[in-house]
Amino acid sequence: MIRALTRYFRRCGRDLARFVAAQQAATAVEFAIIAPVFLAVLLAIFQVSIFLFVQQSLQNAAMQAGRLFMTGQAQGLSQSAFKNQICQNYLPSVFNCNSLILIVQSYPSFAGANTSKPALYNNGQPITTWAYSPGTQGQIMVVQLVYPWSVISGPLGFSLSNLPNNAAEMMGVTAFRVEPY
Repeated sequence: MIRALTRYFRRCGRDLARFVAAQQAATAVEFAIIAPVFLAVLLAIFQVSIFLFVQQSLQNAAMQAGRLFMTGQAQGLSQSAFKNQICQNYLPSVFNCNSLILIVQSYPSFAGANTSKPALYNNGQPITTWAYSPGTQGQIMVVQLVYPWSVISGPLGFSLSNLPNNAAEMMGVTAFRVEPY
């Protein structure tokens, strides 16, 4: 009985030593352990990079739109005509113009100007009408471009979405005083 037990433990010891010394599939096993985390981090980096690029494009478009109002070139345009001009001239093609929200408001002073993000939903229903008040000479204006950007949820629970339907609200805003024109 003891001899059989001794042979058994020797055999297990040899098998264990062979297993520890084996190197044939070590790289594949290590990759299988690391790959999901690596791919998840890579996906998150790509998504954040694209989001920040598009956010900066939206901010640049808001600044260009503000310049048109500041110099008196857009005061006579309707909200839809001005929105089309922004989409055609200042936004890259990754934006869907139908989803772009344009808010233009005028104020008597900088202290009273509101640059906070607008509510896009009221009791779960999307808001469809927005303020459009082009200012006159000397008034303070705030131009806001808001866009619900579709995002993909990451494999490890990473998500940029803060709106329904897996969308993230991004906004470009500019405030200025209308010049005499």
